[in-house]
Order: sequence, then C-alpha cells, then structure tokens
Amino acid sequence: MNWQKFSLQSKSLLTLAYPILIAQLIQNLMGFADTVMAGRVSATDMAAVAVASSVWLPLILTIYGLIMALSSIVSQLAGSNQYNKIANSTYQTAWIALSLGISLIALYYFITPLILDQIHIEPILKRLMFDYLGFIVWGAPGFCLYLVLRNYCEGMSITRPTMIVSIIGLLINIPANYIFIYGEFGMPALGGAGCGVATAMVYWVMFISMAVYTIIAKKLQQSSLYKHFYWPEYNEIKSILSLGIPIALSLLFEVSLFAAVAILLTPFGSQIVASHQIAINFSGLVFMIPLSIGMAVTIKVGFAVGNKQYQQAKELCFSSIAIGLVLAIFTAAFTLTFREQIAEIYTKDPKVIHLAASLMFLAVWYQFSDTIQVISAGALRGYKDTKAILYITFISYWVVGLSVGVLLGITDYIVPKTGPYGFWIGFISGLTTAALLLGWRLYVIQQRFVKSDDVK
Repeated sequence: MNWQKFSLQSKSLLTLAYPILIAQLIQNLMGFADTVMAGRVSATDMAAVAVASSVWLPLILTIYGLIMALSSIVSQLAGSNQYNKIANSTYQTAWIALSLGISLIALYYFITPLILDQIHIEPILKRLMFDYLGFIVWGAPGFCLYLVLRNYCEGMSITRPTMIVSIIGLLINIPANYIFIYGEFGMPALGGAGCGVATAMVYWVMFISMAVYTIIAKKLQQSSLYKHFYWPEYNEIKSILSLGIPIALSLLFEVSLFAAVAILLTPFGSQIVASHQIAINFSGLVFMIPLSIGMAVTIKVGFAVGNKQYQQAKELCFSSIAIGLVLAIFTAAFTLTFREQIAEIYTKDPKVIHLAASLMFLAVWYQFSDTIQVISAGALRGYKDTKAILYITFISYWVVGLSVGVLLGITDYIVPKTGPYGFWIGFISGLTTAALLLGWRLYVIQQRFVKSDDVK
C-alpha cells in the first residue's frame, strides 16, 4: 500500500471516527456531571449515584454491545447494495432492544422487593440508590431504541448525528439534574436520586432526536426505513443475536474485570482504591480514542466486505491500527509527562496523587496493546467474526489478566504481594494477550477472505 492510499484511508477513518469520539466523551461527561452535582448536596448523595451507576452501567453496556451488531450488518448490506434489507434488520434489532429495555424495568420491580432488606448499608444511602435505579430504568427502552437508530446511521457511514444528539443530551442533562436534585420549578427535591430522573429524560430525548433525524435525512432515504413496518421475525432475530451476544459478553468480560479488581482492592484501604479509580478513570478517557477508531473501522471494513473488496478491507485494518498506534504514542507521552498534574485534578491528597501517578505510569505501557486489541476487535466485527472475540476476551481478561493480577496483587506465591501494582501488571498481561490473539485472528480471517477472492 502506497503513502497516498494510506493518507486517504486515514483521513476517511478519522472523519468517521471523530464524531464517535466526541459522543463517547460527552457520555462520560454526563456521568461526571451527575457525580459532581450530587456531591454538592452531600457525600451520601454522591456515593448513592456512584454505587447505583456501578450497577446500571454494566447492564446497559451489555445491551449496547448486543445492539452494536447492527452497524456491521447494515454496513455489509450497504456495501453489497442490498438497501432493501436494511430496514428489516433495523426493525428486528429494535424489537430486541425494546424487549431488553422493558425487561430492565420488570427486573427492577421484581428484584428490588427480594433484596432490599438483604442489603445492609446506611438507610439513606440505600433509599437514594434504589430511588435512582427506580427512576433511570424508565429511560431504558428509550436509550435502547436510540442505540438502534445510532447503529443504523453509523452502519450507513453517517456518524455526525451521534455527536449532535449527544450534545443535545448533555445540554438537557445538566439543567434537568439541577431541577430534580434541588427541587426547582415546583419539582420535588430528590437529591442524588434526581440524577436518575434527569438521565431517563435524556435517554428519551436522544431517541426522539435521532428518530427525527432518520425521518428527515436525505442520505438515509435509499434504505426506506419508514416505508414498511416489520413485525418480529424469528430467524432474523436469531441471526442478529448470534452476532450480537458474543459482542455483548466480550464487553461484559472487560467491564466486569475492572469492577472485580476495584472490589478486590477494598481491603487495602480507601487511599489505594481512590488512586486506582483515578488511574482507571483517566485511562478510560484515553481509551475513547482507539475505541472510536475501532467503531469506525467496523463500518469501513463491513462496507468493503459487503462490496467484496477484500484487499481494501485488509488495507483498512492496517491503516486503522497504524493510526491508533501513532495516536497512542502521543497519549502515552502526555500521560507520562503530566501524570501527577492529572492526578491533582481529582484529589489534593499527596499519597493518593503519588500512587495514582505510579499507576498511570503502568497505564502508559498498556495503551499500545489496548489500541491493537480494540481496533482488531472492531475490524473483526466488520467481518462478522464475533465468536472469536468472545473466546479471546474471556481468556485474555479473566484467565490471564485476573489470574496474574491476583497472584501478584494479593498472594505471595511469586513475589511478596504488590497490591494495586500487581493488578495493573495483570491488566497489561491481559490486554497484551488480547492484542496478540485478536491480531492473529484478524490475520487468519483476512487470509481466508483474500484466498476466497483469489479462487473466484
């Protein structure tokens, strides 16, 4: 591949990726706003939002992973010029999403009476936490349907609406938080639980905004999304689930690993847990960059595969990983240079700052493997090869990553226990394993497609 082609592909990928990046950062900013505004009421309110969010996010992210299958389905159909099939796939995904969103509401009202008396925490904290969850679940159907329309647009290589709708959501989230937290304009003062009401409202506004866009956008007219109504079709739903469930579970494996480590670190004390959370939070923000490239390459590769341009798909994979690694050099250098100043944004405790900076030094080294694994996974989704992602992420995160972290962090079997450092070495080990295995799998799939093209 010559430089001119690489330059054109890089520009195309980044044009597709930057709106996704901004949207992802805004989603994180909404969570940050919830925590800060609840914290202005009391530490208990802030803790309630933090704990309730840690319950809610894995659930909604798992659904998000499942719905992500739609973008690869749509991109391949668009690449093969089968626009007449896109609407049906989108409707079938919407039926799945709507069912899951309603199920979350039912799950809350079924489980809450069973476990409420079994949770032994401060009564006010418990009430605020469950009130928050009780409010936010009503936004679940709206958010799930928004994700369907988002992935439909992104599969059609249209990502700017995702960014614009996220900005709209943020602009509504902050004043809605203020109204329901403090009880303005005749509303009840709900404290931290008011963030749940605000977020549920934002979810529905985001869905309605995206629906309006998909109705009026001329770029989407060729797929005729609203020309016919499609009832649930078992075979199509089964096909979508077979593609989406591995994505959802692989995302759950990654999210749950970090949650498990946070729990395992609690015996080491609040300062170590705080340092770990600071390093994880900042690393999560940096991760949005390769994640956005990975989501863009899913669309690009899917379109190329659908159009039977297998060599171009292979070149797109190379370009995306190269771009990601170049950007990782800059983010790693920034993290290495300013890690103490970054920690000071979160806290004024000198010990926490020092430890968080030390953990961010380790985070520098896994930014490269993290980039390779997430972009490779995105490319594999474009090829519709999702089961391999499931097996590889389970082995990498839970077999390698967690095992290394536990051995080094809380046992003396290899070296004297190293606490958080051991777990972060586990992260590096797990992500490096994922990068190697996913990169190898991507190579195998590329060779398979290129050879099939040669046979023809």
